[in-house]
Amino acid sequence: MNVALGLLGCGTVGEGVVALTVRRADKIKDLTGFYPVIEQILVRDLHKTRNVSLKPGQLTANASEILENPNISIIVETMGGIEPARSYILEALRRKKHVVTANKDLIALHGPEILQVAEESGVEVLFEAAVGGAIPLVGPLKENLTANEVTDLKGIINGTTNFILTKMTESGADFDEALAEAQALGFAEADPTSDVDGLDAARKLVILASIAFHTKVELGDVQVEGIRRVTARDVQYAKEIGCVLKLIATGSDRAGKLSLRVRPALIPGNHPLAHVSGSYNALFVRGDAAGDLMFFGRGAGSMPTASAVLGDVIALLRNIGLGVAGSPASRILLEKQVVPDDLPYRHYVRFSVDDMPGVFARIANMFGDAQVSMETVLQKRVSHGEAEIVIVTHEIPSNRIDGLRDALLRMTNVRAIHCVMPVEPLSD
Repeated sequence: MNVALGLLGCGTVGEGVVALTVRRADKIKDLTGFYPVIEQILVRDLHKTRNVSLKPGQLTANASEILENPNISIIVETMGGIEPARSYILEALRRKKHVVTANKDLIALHGPEILQVAEESGVEVLFEAAVGGAIPLVGPLKENLTANEVTDLKGIINGTTNFILTKMTESGADFDEALAEAQALGFAEADPTSDVDGLDAARKLVILASIAFHTKVELGDVQVEGIRRVTARDVQYAKEIGCVLKLIATGSDRAGKLSLRVRPALIPGNHPLAHVSGSYNALFVRGDAAGDLMFFGRGAGSMPTASAVLGDVIALLRNIGLGVAGSPASRILLEKQVVPDDLPYRHYVRFSVDDMPGVFARIANMFGDAQVSMETVLQKRVSHGEAEIVIVTHEIPSNRIDGLRDALLRMTNVRAIHCVMPVEPLSD
């Protein structure tokens, strides 16, 4: 039995979905009893050259032809962005069509509204591809780990920034140089703001935390800092002390109090996340019964994302065959408070001082007065009369680092504080 799909968008991911659907159609029929056929595809330009074979009349520039088509029972959205994707998906749901989407921005910002309309209409919305590309993250959190009380999420969930930081680590390139290479190779957009400022990772964290912690999480709940201020000098110092720099997304649930943040951090070289390089992603999940789990793989790209999209389509077809597609999820969202991350961390601090006798002794005294002990110290002359000092502290509460920064700035011989970053622990 054939089942008709409507595809919204035929860019990089959309073309992957078309190619993989054709390649796997017979297998999908064997698995589900349904043979998938992409009946119509919404595009902006009907005359653009495509990298997949299409049938005459398969493309349309009119969304209504797909949304109002009674033969199409599943809508696959790969166009991205908020509008018109949101309006199209809501219209499809109200017309009782199931939806599979790869749109992380839309799910992060409007997920509750979309899921509510889906439940009211008795249809399903699946979005495994919205986070982590081919890496199965949403499914395990929604299904396989529900017997656990998930307390921690931690990982690298943006491939663009991981590629940039890997390039800076391996070649000594500065941020602008590594970003330019990422753009030339297609890993970064012409406007990289969402990636390098941490917004993409924050939106993915919103989705993951909402599912893992069974509560409503909004983008404003996440403390976000990107990687624009990371320099080649910081990367080099990190290597000297046995660490690498990564953009880390973390979420924790401590007795119903959530802390959520995205920020650059130093990772010890023997930590598994230190070896996640290039455009790869990885996520640690901690459950009270399962313990620590790590999910690893390519977080983006045409075929990896198409793999996740088609996996959702297969799951949906199985549910349709069993007669349970669109059954109420009865998902209870708990009320939880979002609080600042006040866990103790070691911290990396890099600053410039006057290169003269007695300066470091005064700094050491100041650290002592602030009740901050030093674990590692590097000191190098950078020019005549100026030295650069890198200090890695022992673990201190996050709020104490702000007082330390203020105390350093008040010292007359401190010229500038260039960087303050946490050092992620091997285990919590």
